[in-house]
Amino acid sequence: MAIIDTEASLHEAHRDNHTHRDVNGGWLRPAVFGAMDGLVSNLALMTGVAGGSVGRQAIILTGLAGLAAGAFSMAAGEYTSVASQRELVEAELDVERHELRKHPKDEEAELAALYASRGVEPALAREVARQLSKDPEQALEIHAREELGIDPGDLPSPLVAAVSSFGAFGLGALLPVLPYLLGAVALWPAVLLALAGLFGCGAVVARVTARSWWFSGLRQLALGGAAAGVTYALGSLFGTAVG
Repeated sequence: MAIIDTEASLHEAHRDNHTHRDVNGGWLRPAVFGAMDGLVSNLALMTGVAGGSVGRQAIILTGLAGLAAGAFSMAAGEYTSVASQRELVEAELDVERHELRKHPKDEEAELAALYASRGVEPALAREVARQLSKDPEQALEIHAREELGIDPGDLPSPLVAAVSSFGAFGLGALLPVLPYLLGAVALWPAVLLALAGLFGCGAVVARVTARSWWFSGLRQLALGGAAAGVTYALGSLFGTAVG
């Protein structure tokens, strides 16, 4: 009885620790990329303009224009990219669907050979392939996973990618503008808020990817700070030259 209880507890522990994250989701990558890009690009844009010794209104206008332009650009780019990828996958699925309909025995033999190459006994591999090939949709799903490395039922959505990217970029790009909208006249509150946002985004991403939160946060902080420093120096240089 003790052995059975121990085995049951081990199985339960295995189930509890064997739940994987969704690595194929269509929202995480564009959302993370959009937030980071919005923060870094708008902070760099605003510090570059501020380095040219322009007024508060010009900095606000620059920040809002960068937010709008960047958000729409990111959304359009993500939609086009994901839609093109999805159309390519669907075209390949149509080819595989046609082959399954036109040459079912050849496709079944191909699947059996694949399983045999992975160590399954040839007779068993043929039987498994025969049973799995009875349902055309199931056969298509298996061939797609084995040959193309995709799941036909879990293709990314272009709309989800575009909306995620748009919202995340807009939120990230808003942070460096917000202090100015609330009445700030100096650059440092915008820089501090944006850098804090970069560190926070890096830390949140680490919760999803299982990386160290402080390392991920500091990495984003360093990249954003470097971009802002370079553009501020360029703005000061060219602002003085133009003046």
